[in-house]
Amino acid sequence: MSIVAVIGDGTAPAGSETWRLAEALGERLVDCKYRVLTGGLGGVMEAACRGAARSAAHRPGVVIGILPGDDPEAANAHVDLAIATGLGHLRNGIVARADAVVAVGGGAGTLSEMALAWIERRLLLAYRVVGWSGRLAGTRIDERRRFASIPDDQVFGVGSAEEAVATLELRLPEYVAARRNG
Repeated sequence: MSIVAVIGDGTAPAGSETWRLAEALGERLVDCKYRVLTGGLGGVMEAACRGAARSAAHRPGVVIGILPGDDPEAANAHVDLAIATGLGHLRNGIVARADAVVAVGGGAGTLSEMALAWIERRLLLAYRVVGWSGRLAGTRIDERRRFASIPDDQVFGVGSAEEAVATLELRLPEYVAARRNG
């Protein structure tokens, strides 16, 4: 079961566009048998976890929170497995090593996670909304050639949970194989 990180605006209010997108994404990911990994706190992270927990396919341990602080109790109520790292924003490097990363909006923290996912050669998707995900959707973060076998490597822009899952289904096996092959 692949792990997909959902990253984005940690202050997105409930009911906002980014909240609704992240919630639908979390639910759809679990429906399609992915595990959901977030930073475990509020905003987009909580929305994705809430959607994931709501999925009919949800099972204990499917929703993972990698927390910046020392207290696992700081996780939002929808996290099944809370991992308190004590690393602050450095925990973004752990989140960025998921099998794939999907950004929904976001500020500087999201930008750092996107850059780290790019460096770590992860499949990276970004919603075309306000924030860093919208700014980087459809682009390459830098000019490095990450994979000889993937000439169209980029931050793949998406607009819905269905499009995100379709892109994951199509591209994730290719990215996993390319990373394995160096």
